[in-house]
Amino acid sequence: MITYILKRLLAMIPVVLSVIFIIYLILYLTPGDAAGIILGADYTQEAADEIREQLGLNRPFFVQYFDYVFKLMKGDLGTSYITRAPVMEQIAARFPNTLILVLISMFFCVLMSMPIGIQSAVKPNSLLSNVSSAFAMIGLAMPNFWMGLMFILLFSVKLGWLPSAGSMTLSGIILPAMTQSMAFMVGIMRQTRSSMLEALSQDYVRTAKAKGVNKRDVITKHALRNALLPIITIIGLNLGMQLGGSVLTESVFAYPGMGRLLISAINQRDTPTILSCLVLLSVCIAVANLAVDVIFAFVDPRIRSAYSSGGK
Repeated sequence: MITYILKRLLAMIPVVLSVIFIIYLILYLTPGDAAGIILGADYTQEAADEIREQLGLNRPFFVQYFDYVFKLMKGDLGTSYITRAPVMEQIAARFPNTLILVLISMFFCVLMSMPIGIQSAVKPNSLLSNVSSAFAMIGLAMPNFWMGLMFILLFSVKLGWLPSAGSMTLSGIILPAMTQSMAFMVGIMRQTRSSMLEALSQDYVRTAKAKGVNKRDVITKHALRNALLPIITIIGLNLGMQLGGSVLTESVFAYPGMGRLLISAINQRDTPTILSCLVLLSVCIAVANLAVDVIFAFVDPRIRSAYSSGGK
């Protein structure tokens, strides 16, 4: 298992380097001049040339790319073109807020979607099953940003229960977390229902029922455990998608997270900040996928045995 994890961590390196290369190339080819953005109204050709020389913007593309990679390996994320502050400080102040939002959102998402999915599978023709299926179709049709605006109109403007702007207070994080979780709850609910329906139709479940095993034990110990692998997969994928999807949520609620920092950096063409935010997001998604694979081994002994055999 340890060998497998180390191999996966090493495999993340070319992925991150490829992400950096693609983003750097897109920003390099994007029209606009960073020197003009930095100088603003004080722009002169002489000052712009001096800024480009200081930042190395007049060097060839590959020289700039490898220079950034070498600095990144040393833990230097560069300096923001706009604030002139180290990018590491900005990310350190914003990333924990985004992580808290995503974790709370995932908690609500799993807490609400899995029981509904399980119950819908146990009683496939019940009212709950039909309502949840209709809710799933509606949820798939509603964009994340639109849902956030509807929540603001309902809970902030009409009812006045919660603030419309996101913050790190309990009341300020509820609406962003609800919006984020609703957008991904549908997928987990549908996958849970589908996996449970398949598991409940297997011979080992029918055998357990014939032996007189308690109905709750049949559902939790027999069916659910064997249905968990695809559910864990969709949860892991949703975790990575929520990190990227938080950009929209944070923009709608003015939440002080990394997504809002990224949008601001894109609008101002702040290349070091854009690169650092996207690289961190790609690393988090890769780590989330690795965590899913490791959890597989604890859920399914067959996978654990395969990892152990491969590590010898």
